[in-house]
Amino acid sequence: MTNRSLGVRRVALLAGPVAMLGLMAGCGSGDDDSAAPATGATTVSASVTATEGTSSAPSGVPTDAVSNSLTPSAPHSPVSGTRCHTSELSASVGRNNPGAGQENFPVVLTNRSSRTCTLYGFPGTAFVDASGKQLGPDPQRSATEPEMVKLAPGRSAWAGLSFANPEVSGADTATPAALVVTPPDEEDPLKVAWKSGEVPVSGNESSVRLIPFSPGTGA
Repeated sequence: MTNRSLGVRRVALLAGPVAMLGLMAGCGSGDDDSAAPATGATTVSASVTATEGTSSAPSGVPTDAVSNSLTPSAPHSPVSGTRCHTSELSASVGRNNPGAGQENFPVVLTNRSSRTCTLYGFPGTAFVDASGKQLGPDPQRSATEPEMVKLAPGRSAWAGLSFANPEVSGADTATPAALVVTPPDEEDPLKVAWKSGEVPVSGNESSVRLIPFSPGTGA
């Protein structure tokens, strides 16, 4: 698929009846479509803390908080026996592709195991500070219908994470140390260093939104 066709598909998935200046946040099934990272964005990997089949909650975030706040609750994978487990994945955040007052990032999971596994739905995500404390509200999910993504060894899938540019929206901001990413139906998260500056955490237009996983890296 060419970058041009990917861009068209993202716009179709994420465009709502109104251009999204609002931040893309998600929970549950979500109310709005969100803008995905546009084509041409190259994935720049940030450091991932999951190693050799194990991963841990961010420092300062209790296990139950990670389970409740960062793990997607629905929809569940229709083929749960084949789903990708946290220990089989690595995470990265692609380059921002801003547009229409929004900041758009692909959150990428890559299968580093020797088996083919599946992802279905949304990642759990949260911005955290250096102590592991969550910054801002839980993201909101778009109404986009998820698709089953089959990951052969070495293959990737991306989910779009977007929010309104705080300089446009006037939201209160903070600069995260990391983005915590929990694969669908998993409880153990991966932590990716956040190197893209301030994010909205409160006030007007402080939402962050997600679209579900699609094949590829979002680049």
